[in-house]
Amino acid sequence: MENQNPVHVFATWKVKEGQLENVLELLKTVHAESIKEDGNLFYKIHQSNSDANTIVLFEGYTNEAAVAEHRNSAHFKDFVLGKIVPLLDTREILLATPLQY
Repeated sequence: MENQNPVHVFATWKVKEGQLENVLELLKTVHAESIKEDGNLFYKIHQSNSDANTIVLFEGYTNEAAVAEHRNSAHFKDFVLGKIVPLLDTREILLATPLQY
């Protein structure tokens, strides 16, 4: 059964040398479009204090279906997969469900 709990996405991107400004500019559009999605709870972009070329995205979605909808969106396919990924050395994605204590 599909997870109906909120899902958080932690994405760590290592940007190729000389491509940081391009990636950050493209991320403006990705952010603007992602926060419009019905299932999006938040979309936060962070930059490492120790390595400016390391970007960490912290995204929240209402459930797994909302994550799938995001990954199938035109802006994800066009901007993230089509334009940003080629500018990265590495890309790691972790999906997690928040625990309640």
